[in-house]
Amino acid sequence: MNDVVTKAGFVALIGEPNAGKSTLLNRMVGAKVSIVTHKVQTTRARIRGVAMDGAAQLIFIDTPGLFKPRRRLDRAMVAAAWGGAADADVVVLMIEAHRGMTEGVSAILETLAERAGKSPVALAINKIDKVKSEVLLALTKDMNDAYPFAETFMISAERGHGCDALRAWLVDQVPQGPHLYPEDQIADLPMRMIAAEMTREKLTLRLHQELPYELTVETESWEERPDGTARIDQIIYVARDGHKGIVLGKGGETVKAVSKAARLELEEFLGRRIHLFMQVKVRPNWLEESERYSEMGLDFKDGNT
Repeated sequence: MNDVVTKAGFVALIGEPNAGKSTLLNRMVGAKVSIVTHKVQTTRARIRGVAMDGAAQLIFIDTPGLFKPRRRLDRAMVAAAWGGAADADVVVLMIEAHRGMTEGVSAILETLAERAGKSPVALAINKIDKVKSEVLLALTKDMNDAYPFAETFMISAERGHGCDALRAWLVDQVPQGPHLYPEDQIADLPMRMIAAEMTREKLTLRLHQELPYELTVETESWEERPDGTARIDQIIYVARDGHKGIVLGKGGETVKAVSKAARLELEEFLGRRIHLFMQVKVRPNWLEESERYSEMGLDFKDGNT
């Protein structure tokens, strides 16, 4: 009887903010482990999603979007993105078909050339349904002229088009070796952080442009109860007094709606009843606190100028 040959490897998804990296990660893993919103720069931590494909295990690193950093948090996010790419067995650069080779994409290609290592780099052109075929072909040529990609895939992460071909190629690329995570585990994030990320997504969607990046969510406690339910207490930290009222909303309606939406998603994710409680606190300097960076999986020192 032949032993099954197992494979396992890390796949880094890189690209500009909002290129569809989180959507692709969630599709590959088959569950929602990364924030997906229409806002840019929503992914802060290097979330690892674990996907099984036969005897192969693909560990996806959903890096923060690459952009020109301005604040400490921005710089730490960009450092985390490139760190994720450096640690990976395979790198996938995602770009949006309708935006083409932007200034940001050109900057990423330059950095890729400077940091070129042993890991193969694939190009995934996302949102292909938004452009005509001749535009896609021209973009493919321009991108491959600018950088020697190992392979190019035309995909729709949202609809799933082309994702199976990309997945099969990734399975071929990762090295032989034992699985690095249990087969039933879909992410290496603690559930406390996944719960906080779910709440932060709901806040982002609800508040639109009012509080783009100056809030964070911390799961303060998680209590398992004898009846199989769990009580989760979270704190929403904002940077200014004026922001607290925005998060609470008139009569507390905003935070109540956010809490309900986050609770329902958590219950679906965990398959059981959850009691979710939230507080909103003003913490003016949270963007300069090293503990907040650790909770987001970022290195505080990487935010230094």
